[in-house]
Amino acid sequence: MSASLWSIRRLDPIDDATVGRLADLLIDCVEGGASVGFMLPLTRERAEAFWRRVAREAASGGRIVLAAEDAQGLCGTVQLIVDLPENQPHRADLAKMLVPRRARRRGVGEALMRAAEDAARACGKMLLVLDAVTDGDAARLYERLGWVRVGDVPGFALMPDGSPCSTTYYYRDLGR
Repeated sequence: MSASLWSIRRLDPIDDATVGRLADLLIDCVEGGASVGFMLPLTRERAEAFWRRVAREAASGGRIVLAAEDAQGLCGTVQLIVDLPENQPHRADLAKMLVPRRARRRGVGEALMRAAEDAARACGKMLLVLDAVTDGDAARLYERLGWVRVGDVPGFALMPDGSPCSTTYYYRDLGR
């Protein structure tokens, strides 16, 4: 899948139909083993409730939600949390980079990361921070894209099946 086969756009506003598509994406990722804050089984109600909360935060300016779409529909999403304490106006947290199983290893994740970095720069953010499962697919992507590994926290979270996993923190200085 090349970049010409999908497009990335900011979701603003996020309507009910989009909440449903985002919920489907989240459920697919969690069922595929992604440790993104949810346990199995992830019900549609919980997934939709999460995305409705994200939609409210995006509408109030606290988050930027980007989505990748191809001919089959939604093929990825990522968020920038920009509503941070007043002593951190220069940074944002990157969160919930989700690519469904059907679209993985085709460049969608990399394109979403680059779009998130561009969106951060556009709103004056010069430092991004994220966390990922230690040595997971996402961590390898972040390192390949030049994110700096800060350190690991053993046993930080649980995988969707309940097994413990370590988390690695990364940062990206957009001024370089």
